[in-house]
Amino acid sequence: MLREGGAIAVRFAKARTGSFLLAVLGAALFVAAIVASAVVIGRVTDELIVPVLDQGADYDTILWPAMWAVIGVAIWKAAAIVLRRTAAGFLQFRVQADARHDLIDHLLKLELAWYQRQSTGTLLAVSDTDVRQGTFILAPLPYGIGSLLLLFGTVVLIILIDGWLALIALICLSAIVAVNMHGAWRLFTAFREVQELRGHVSSIAHESLDGALTIKALGRIGLETERFETASERLRDKLIHVLKMMATYRVGVEGLLSAITVIMLVAGAIRINSGSVTPGDIITITYLLSLLFIPIRIIGFVLWSIASSRAGWERVQDVYDVRDLVPYGELLPDTEESGAHLAGQGVSFAYDDGQTVIEGLNLAIQPERVVAIVGPTASGKSTLTALLARLWDPASGSITIDGRDLRSFARSALPGEVAYVAQEAFLFDDTVRGNIAFGVLVDDGDVIAAAKLAGAHDFVLELPDGYDTILGERGTSLSGGQRQRIALARALVRKPRLLILDDATSAVDPSVEARILERLRDSELPSTVVIVAYRTSSIALADEVIFVDEGQIVAHGTHGDLTRDVPGYARIVEAYADDAEARRES
Repeated sequence: MLREGGAIAVRFAKARTGSFLLAVLGAALFVAAIVASAVVIGRVTDELIVPVLDQGADYDTILWPAMWAVIGVAIWKAAAIVLRRTAAGFLQFRVQADARHDLIDHLLKLELAWYQRQSTGTLLAVSDTDVRQGTFILAPLPYGIGSLLLLFGTVVLIILIDGWLALIALICLSAIVAVNMHGAWRLFTAFREVQELRGHVSSIAHESLDGALTIKALGRIGLETERFETASERLRDKLIHVLKMMATYRVGVEGLLSAITVIMLVAGAIRINSGSVTPGDIITITYLLSLLFIPIRIIGFVLWSIASSRAGWERVQDVYDVRDLVPYGELLPDTEESGAHLAGQGVSFAYDDGQTVIEGLNLAIQPERVVAIVGPTASGKSTLTALLARLWDPASGSITIDGRDLRSFARSALPGEVAYVAQEAFLFDDTVRGNIAFGVLVDDGDVIAAAKLAGAHDFVLELPDGYDTILGERGTSLSGGQRQRIALARALVRKPRLLILDDATSAVDPSVEARILERLRDSELPSTVVIVAYRTSSIALADEVIFVDEGQIVAHGTHGDLTRDVPGYARIVEAYADDAEARRES
């Protein structure tokens, strides 16, 4: 445990070497100040206090030098404490920030398939609680190193004063360190269970908040509250167990520290009677040991922190060890202002459950065409659009844009040519303008133009602050159709060469959807548009239709040709029309 915990501490220290060395310097200066203060107190005892009390000596000549020596050491100690604590605090919080940044960067490099196997609440706990717990060792570490130096300095100083007293002190101090090490080992397993329970509580809380609408609608508030209460009580009980264990060891250490004081005073009195040491020497040793009590506690705290930090960091490291990384090439986006030519050869894909969704699919989409993908439920339409946007990679075969394999693009380069809009529109807790621009340097004219093209401009102007209106988390202040239009504008402002809409206007009124698609078709955007469509009016606006069934392209042509020549397609379109009619009548 100490080896692996030490390796974690070394990793953090290397990441911020300057701050770590500055904190250790402050700790070393503090240790030196403590040793110096012990020497000063001993000298003052022998040269001022004892002569004045025993012999009635004149103290005028020695009083002021003694006072200035004590004050000087106190200032020295105070400056060292400020340096150590400031540097150690900066070290801990800076490393925490670095770790969270690196963790999120790593997470965003992973394949979506990995995310499907994870709990969002657990990932939130790892990126917050576990990172904080994992870096907790950095707060006491510099002081712990200084305490080790103080232990070494104490033993050396006592050896110089008297070897027998040094041997007694060394045995007593070793017993305290042994107790702390035993406690740290026992606490490690308990801390690991605490971190797992924290992740479980976080997962339930995330599910409860994210699914609040469903919970309220089904009247399951009491059941969900009970579920969260059960998990919280398990965490509470485990934390109480950990605190009891820590308190038990602390009481033991405190008892040993008190015993050491008594033992050293008795042994010192014996050595004074034998003439081996002076009273000032005993004062120096006793004072030094009394000052050592806090550092001894810090050493124990460091050992316990190693146990808790390792328990937290193991969960963070488990995420770092995931190698389901999305491979990238070196291609940069094409700056040509023209629609993209899209092609797929022998494309096959299956999710983790092993069920094949698409198999041996071939397709070719000409530039600047509006293409509708139509098919029955679970036919692979959404999966196909995700593959076209490279949200997933095919198990076999390839998808190319203008002859370039999507996998050959550099990280974040493909979105420079391809924009994907999902059915579930995700908006950030930002302004309308911020949600549309989302990291792209565009002026207000581009933002407004994209909003108009997406049919969002009119309702945005009706919002309290127009384009400066804060939408709130997930855009909950907007309707589903409004959120979809903002998400569409976010894609359009990038002027993509390939625009992919996975039923991205399903929550919009049919007449509004038709106008949006007409504007897209007639706009000057240099885009090839691929849409998953269900409404007959939308399908009819497309230049051509791809009919998909059971992961295969059954037919590819115009809406009129497929309606006339492909019975399966005609039935699907008729069913869509009947469903739309039933909705209007209801």
